Amino acid sequence: MQKKKQQGEKTMFKFYIAFYTAKFIMFGIKLLKRLKIVKCKASFFPGKVALKIDKDFLTKVSKPKEIIAVTGTNGKTTVCNLLIGALESSGKKVLDNRLGANINSGVASAFIAGSTLTNKTKYDVAVLEVDERSSIKVYSYITPTYLVCTNLFRDSIKRNAHPEFIFNIINGALPKETKLILNADDLISSRLGNGNKAVYFAIDKLPTDKTESVNIINDMRVCPKCHTKLKYNYVRYHHIGNAYCPNCDFKSPEADFRVSNIDFENRKLTIEHNGEANSYNLISDSIFNIYNELAVISALTEIGLTEEQIKNAFEKEKIVESRYQEKIVDGIKIVSHLAKGQNPVACSCVCDYVKNEKGKKEVVLVLFDRYDAKETSESMVWLYDCDFEFLNDESIDRVVIGGPRSEDFYLRLLIAGVPREKLVFTKNTEKIADCLSLNKGTDIYILYDIYNGELADDIREHIEKRIAGGEANA
Repeated sequence: MQKKKQQGEKTMFKFYIAFYTAKFIMFGIKLLKRLKIVKCKASFFPGKVALKIDKDFLTKVSKPKEIIAVTGTNGKTTVCNLLIGALESSGKKVLDNRLGANINSGVASAFIAGSTLTNKTKYDVAVLEVDERSSIKVYSYITPTYLVCTNLFRDSIKRNAHPEFIFNIINGALPKETKLILNADDLISSRLGNGNKAVYFAIDKLPTDKTESVNIINDMRVCPKCHTKLKYNYVRYHHIGNAYCPNCDFKSPEADFRVSNIDFENRKLTIEHNGEANSYNLISDSIFNIYNELAVISALTEIGLTEEQIKNAFEKEKIVESRYQEKIVDGIKIVSHLAKGQNPVACSCVCDYVKNEKGKKEVVLVLFDRYDAKETSESMVWLYDCDFEFLNDESIDRVVIGGPRSEDFYLRLLIAGVPREKLVFTKNTEKIADCLSLNKGTDIYILYDIYNGELADDIREHIEKRIAGGEANA
């Protein structure tokens, strides 16, 4: 008994060494930033140090009573931002890891920042974005009350290999006590959980849906149980849709939260749940973001917010400007849209979205991955999984490709059938905006990689200066 007591005291001593060291580092970083000596945020570094000192740190650090984890290939950040905004507007104090990172050290930093010096949490609920591959390093120490999984797609091949590989990582790490909120239209992520309680969300068949996937990749062509080719009732994009196996009982799960109507003109979304239909503000007409909004409404309902609280929250919610911006300058609409390089599904959906927007367009592509290139050599294999064929459309007058790998994109777009005369490429990113025609009545879409947000802003500002200088054509 005495030995166990001593071991317990030693364990807690190690924890408090880690805790106070991390607190001191966090204070130091904030002070240096305030004095403008450094520009970095508190980030994941304090958490990294804490975990280095005590590998079980996440088990012992104080946490809010409710924890909502959000994971998935696409949409994690948007879903987290919407959840945080809605919960805060309902009066809850929300802890998040937006200023850190979505790996275990970033989660640790969030809990450190959210605790008093006596290791007491200052928050009612935590909303944590969790990287899929970090699942085992997070869920082994933290049991989320709820886990929202947006989707699982093919992502960066160098890092994530294949969606089934990622599925197995998450599935093997899930605590049994966590309630899952899953996308019923995603035939991969909807299979998560080994006996976990789960609710599902889905969007009813849309007029634009098909019976066969038109995308280059579809990672759910065969039944995972008997390997028979699946039959789709409808396909939305890639493997997103509603399907069944003609040879066994495998099929898409029934949705608990279902979008029954999307009114794009009046920007309203109708969701049916438990036999009741409720209307919400539509915050984006992108199908990706409609799924994100649906996931958030499903989660908020499960948490216990009332319909009135959720509706009030969505009266003022919008997609953050780091993901989407729209501005009209002298009759020319300029849209900046995150497209996530190295992520063929996300990029395909954005290309499809641009194609289906009304009117004539010019498109700017700055999808090179500067961080991948910095570390080794940027992998370009994803280009041949991405549906750049969507940019081969009569409504698109010109595609301007910028950056150090512009010739790779140029070749891929030629293979996609985009006429050579519509293509312009330059390695000099300062000249990208000069390559646009700037015809009035022709919209401009800047599609950029997640690490090229500042470059997209620079391009937009350069375009605005050209228009202000009278360079736009009537």
